[in-house]
Amino acid sequence: MPELPEVETVVRTLRPRLQGRRILSVDVAAPAAVGGQAAAFVRAVAGTRVTGLRRRAKLVLIDLDSGGTLAVHLKMTGRLLIKSEHEPHRHDRVRLGLDSGDILVFADMRTFGSLRHFPPGGLESWPFYRDLGPEPLGMAEAEFVDRLVGRNSAVKALLLDQTVVVGIGNIYADESLFRARIHPAARASSLTPARLRRLFAAVQAVLTQAIAENGSSIRDYLDAEGNAGGFQNSFKVYGKKGEPCPVCRAELQATKVAGRTSTFCPQCQKGEVPAGRKGGRSKR
Repeated sequence: MPELPEVETVVRTLRPRLQGRRILSVDVAAPAAVGGQAAAFVRAVAGTRVTGLRRRAKLVLIDLDSGGTLAVHLKMTGRLLIKSEHEPHRHDRVRLGLDSGDILVFADMRTFGSLRHFPPGGLESWPFYRDLGPEPLGMAEAEFVDRLVGRNSAVKALLLDQTVVVGIGNIYADESLFRARIHPAARASSLTPARLRRLFAAVQAVLTQAIAENGSSIRDYLDAEGNAGGFQNSFKVYGKKGEPCPVCRAELQATKVAGRTSTFCPQCQKGEVPAGRKGGRSKR
């Protein structure tokens, strides 16, 4: 699933070609992608002008001059692509024709993603949006520490919890914990404020580098112009079970935390881990 760096990259590549453009036509090929209300979606969106693009958590938000907002959740295989010429494809779910002649395409092979229209004020009352935690690149160090310190959950589970801090998924949690030298299964309550501050610095450094490298392309992710990201070439541990640690050369191991495969170095990432959680029995 695209995480914060990938969604941020999509927004940045969309903005030059979508900002200020009027949406002349709306073609909904899959009503489920717009909440099952295709006719209402077309009425709300056709003829509006794009006034801004932004990211919140893992959402692409497109503001319209009607006061409404398009919220795009890419989920596992969703893509937002902007094309000057585009033959309809079987994975296209929604196509928006622009006054520039470009077409904004929401495509989704697995159909888990969505493109929803919210009227003025509607986005803020959406429970999913309302419950989102703070942005990791915009929050203060003290707030990050306060949200994790003393909690009995595994530290990686808290990083993945979008009500605690947004935008971090499996890739960037593993990479950040490795840089901070913290085992993914360690309880947050076992970590001192100093170690949590080190984790906060690692999270910010990893996300900043990933954005600079246009995100990570593992399977499906492309930016709005169809280009792959490059941060996968900088992975230290993610997806590298069985390979040598880039720091100490110990064999990287994997375990399950919060239902997700978590790759770590058993030497560099030692810590207070619950019994039965130190080993690497799980499969990648």
